[in-house]
Amino acid sequence: MAKRRANGEGSLYQRSNGLWAGRLTYDDLETGDRKRIAVYGKTQREVRAKMKAARERLDAGAPPKDSTRTVGDWVEHWRETTLKASSRKGSTKGNYADMARGHIEPPPFGAITLAKLKPTDIEKLIIQLRDDDKLSDSTIRNVFAVLSLALNGAVRDGLLARNPAAQVKRPGVKRKEARHLDAKEVAAVLKAAESSRYHSALVLAAVTGMRRGELCALKWDAVDLDGGSLNVVATVARIGGQLTFSEPKSERSRRTIPLAPATVALLKKHRKTQLEDRMRAANLWTDNDLVFPTEFGTPLDPRNLLRVVERAAAKAKVKDVGTHTLRHSAATSWLEAGVHIKAVSDLLGHSSISVTGDIYGHVSDDTARAAVLGLTKSLGV
Repeated sequence: MAKRRANGEGSLYQRSNGLWAGRLTYDDLETGDRKRIAVYGKTQREVRAKMKAARERLDAGAPPKDSTRTVGDWVEHWRETTLKASSRKGSTKGNYADMARGHIEPPPFGAITLAKLKPTDIEKLIIQLRDDDKLSDSTIRNVFAVLSLALNGAVRDGLLARNPAAQVKRPGVKRKEARHLDAKEVAAVLKAAESSRYHSALVLAAVTGMRRGELCALKWDAVDLDGGSLNVVATVARIGGQLTFSEPKSERSRRTIPLAPATVALLKKHRKTQLEDRMRAANLWTDNDLVFPTEFGTPLDPRNLLRVVERAAAKAKVKDVGTHTLRHSAATSWLEAGVHIKAVSDLLGHSSISVTGDIYGHVSDDTARAAVLGLTKSLGV
């Protein structure tokens, strides 16, 4: 077996099978250990090129070779460590973890090793996600963001020299007008849900535009029935198989919402019914002070509230309805009634007026016509 000393840090030799190999020794500045890597090739030139590339990576402070750990294995580790330790909201952590488990970790993409992951692999993943009609543009963009964050973690931990996602253009999002119902359709859905124990929750969603997580986290101590208002101070989401309460997604999501007399009366009736439920449940009742708990006082899963809406909509023969549809319908009704967009933004708890404008950048034909006719009349032309 021929052997030649390349320099004081490496060696090159030919193996018995005719292939060439090279060894490179280097100091790990983080651990202080002396380490060695091996590279292989069909020719001396190929091996020398690989050794040169490894030296250049070391000089740049990167690992000499990318890890052979699979993307799926690394992303799972990342979400159980870095993601959990982050200061992000609990609901955000839960969403990121779900995206990682559902779209990044499974094969075939998750089976690719970090060392072999290329920008084109990530672009292929984006194409596959777009082929799924159930995924929105924003969801695809968020999946890409989660992958990029996880790969940044791999670079930080010395498993990758650079993040291949940084070379991929972030997926675009086409703005879509929010799906909303007119007043008759909303009334029909609420009517169809009258027999549900969560009918009052749907009514509150329809008249206040509250999010389902906010409804499920609402407590009686945040409701002022005498003053006719409520405070949104928490939200709940399912994270890692458990319902987790957290602060609202932004500071502006913490808000006070006024209540109409009819809504106050509905909540008073609901509270009386809840006290009766509590008496029936006896020692099985868990007191969490929740306005819309389960029949035993425990927190309601927001997904179950969604199912109630979907069943009611099917019964009322109104298509494509969810709890967010009621929220969008409330916002659209306010805007078309002439409520200032700033007030609508405050009621919805949006982070800025621009968000409200992007989502609800439309008016009905009747509203637009009335606006034009009104201005024409006032100008006397």
